[in-house]
Amino acid sequence: MPDYQLIIRHFGGPEVIETEALDPMTMDQPEPGQARIRHRAIGLNFIDTYRRSGLYPTDLPSGMGTEAAGVVEAIGPGVTDIRVGDRVGYVSGPPGACSSVRNLDVEHLIRLPDGVSDQIAAAGLLKGMTAAFLIEDCARVEPGQTVLVHAAAGGVGRILVQWLSHLGVRVIAHSGTPEKADIARSDGADVSLSLPMEALAEAVREATGGRGVDIVLDGVGAKSWAASLAALTRRGLLVTYGNASGPVAPFDPLALMRAGSVYVTRPTLYDYATTAIERRRLAQRLFDKISQGAVKIEIGQTFDLHETAQAHRALESRATTGSTVLVVPTR
Repeated sequence: MPDYQLIIRHFGGPEVIETEALDPMTMDQPEPGQARIRHRAIGLNFIDTYRRSGLYPTDLPSGMGTEAAGVVEAIGPGVTDIRVGDRVGYVSGPPGACSSVRNLDVEHLIRLPDGVSDQIAAAGLLKGMTAAFLIEDCARVEPGQTVLVHAAAGGVGRILVQWLSHLGVRVIAHSGTPEKADIARSDGADVSLSLPMEALAEAVREATGGRGVDIVLDGVGAKSWAASLAALTRRGLLVTYGNASGPVAPFDPLALMRAGSVYVTRPTLYDYATTAIERRRLAQRLFDKISQGAVKIEIGQTFDLHETAQAHRALESRATTGSTVLVVPTR
């Protein structure tokens, strides 16, 4: 099968995704500081839908995807820390992970341990590194605190629930359906809710004796904003890290005062993983949690790479649980 990549030439729905053959000549030899990776599995994340739709502007035409795992086929001049045959993953660099093979600067590559398969790496690297920085670097969660996790049965949500539970945090999970609430409960949530956003804050306060939660980890965005603010204790922290329901609308800072002098931050992984050292340290923290059995990366569904448009539709319609992986057919 000839090598190929997925590209977008226009912003829009999943229908704008195109398949384009790769010129073998461009893959013959990586440039200095680069490696050629033969992809085996590719992670699908909400950020991919944001870039495809134009919510996160990017230059067009553009490749798709930023997370993948595979094996190094060749290295360019000057590369010493990665070898041919190494299994690697990555979560950064220009879009282009949705391809059978690509050349990429080695500073983006993370060597995979033997206990982490290609599919687990593709399913969990970006989401797990996100969980690591949200919990330990951004919110700086401490044992004994109470944390509300939105979309708790999703890819990031499931890792957050497990990681927080392992830390000795009281986890209140919120999911879109009773079935998803059961998943969050099985992952370690102390309280697992499935109810309308309008009723969430009251239920959270009932579960906390009227106090509210110390921290909200919110990847939903627009639809959960009001509920998240109302669920916080005085001087609590709202971490709004995703836009699954669309971006949060502009708001009056006085709303933070009325909610109890609360704090709000809108972080992104790439500000916590700006260098190769930072990326590899975050990944190692995830690998440590996996090896300890504290975090299990659950692959909820897989799609062939050619079915990426279908996978985008499933993700955006909330028809997925856990992580979604695009599998590259073997040659």
